[in-house]
Amino acid sequence: MTEFVEGWILGHTLGEGAYGEVKLVINKTTGEAVAMKMVDVLKHPDARQSVKKETTIHRMLSNSNIIQFFGKRSEPTMEYIFLEYASGGELYDRIEPDIGMPKYEAQRYFKQLICAVEYLHSRGVAHRDLKPENLLLDDNDNLKITDFGLATIFRVQGRERTLEKKCGTLPYVAPEVLVQAYYAEPADIWSCGIILVALLCGELPWDQSLAECPEYVAWRKGTYMSLTPWKKLDNLELSLIKKILAHLPSARYTIPEIKNHRWFLTTFKKDDLHSNRYNMPVSNYSQVDGCNPSRSCLSQPDFVGEENVNIENMKLDEKTGFSFSQPAHIEDLLLCTQPMQCTAHSSSQTPFQQLVRRMTRFFVKTDFETTVKRLLNCLQYESYTYRINDFRIITISTVVRKRILTVNVSLIFIVTKKKKKYNINQIKDEGTQDHNFRVITRCYLHGQ
Repeated sequence: MTEFVEGWILGHTLGEGAYGEVKLVINKTTGEAVAMKMVDVLKHPDARQSVKKETTIHRMLSNSNIIQFFGKRSEPTMEYIFLEYASGGELYDRIEPDIGMPKYEAQRYFKQLICAVEYLHSRGVAHRDLKPENLLLDDNDNLKITDFGLATIFRVQGRERTLEKKCGTLPYVAPEVLVQAYYAEPADIWSCGIILVALLCGELPWDQSLAECPEYVAWRKGTYMSLTPWKKLDNLELSLIKKILAHLPSARYTIPEIKNHRWFLTTFKKDDLHSNRYNMPVSNYSQVDGCNPSRSCLSQPDFVGEENVNIENMKLDEKTGFSFSQPAHIEDLLLCTQPMQCTAHSSSQTPFQQLVRRMTRFFVKTDFETTVKRLLNCLQYESYTYRINDFRIITISTVVRKRILTVNVSLIFIVTKKKKKYNINQIKDEGTQDHNFRVITRCYLHGQ
């Protein structure tokens, strides 16, 4: 990491957008973390006006479920926006693919989302790109709406205007946005309905809400009950979602109607797991749950130090946080941008320890040049689009169901000798040849 300004160091990239990227900035003394959105106005001359609009909207907002705006800095070639760092990561990462999450969790996040959107609309602001990737979580697991790059003001002094710009992420966009001038509030509410489906089912219902999409046609005709994700939902959930995802904006539920629905008002018990309806195991087979050591993970394991472990004979319930590739000790974890999904012990951790990223990791024994060469050869052979930057991050892109799938691969060089750890600056001095690479990957799914 490099020093950005005096006393503050520049961390890893938190995310990328159409006009630039968001980086982590950390105070060296206090450990305070801030998210910094960087926009290159040389590459995107039209972006300066967008930044001005985005920051103007941010200054209008003050709500516990909306990311806090700290300020803006302008330079001849770059615009910087400083925002609250949400250490809990994206809501997207809490959704188990094809499963979703327990009802009580889905309801809690959905309630916070609805309250935040209600506040936005009361201020005359439409977000226009609501999706789990733009919903962050703080260290207390509270939802925060972020990314107001497509937001606009639709009401001033009680006078409301219709909107015409077609924008957003296709699976979350309301049907009227794609074909005509539209009202802001019903369009945002539609996106909230799609998010609720994702929370409860772990999948999206369609690629886009148009007549060309057979899944959406089935929804409109009422011939969807045998299809996924609808067959995963119970009648109470379906009754609310049908009202939110009404094709006509005039027939769509308003926020007060959503808040008065029985599903919204029902108190779900913490042990009422969504997955129990499908006889699915409670264990999480894709990510370690740092707060619950009883949940085993088959792809994100703990290190067991130098011990030789007979995996076949080991009982999963006898090994706390058992996994095959994920490190268990803080000193083995990487200082990156996505934190551990655990807040129970956050008070005992340093600010840097709370910034550990939750990612898929694996090790290779080849050196850096060989590792990169082999990976790029595979990508070329499979005809993937990719780029590699100066920070040893390879970004891979492809299209899946008309959406862009982005995978970030970080290559971290680790040198060991006599059970001692070395950083990258010690390699030349020690002259050791005992080394390996930790390869970390993360996938992002974006709309067109």
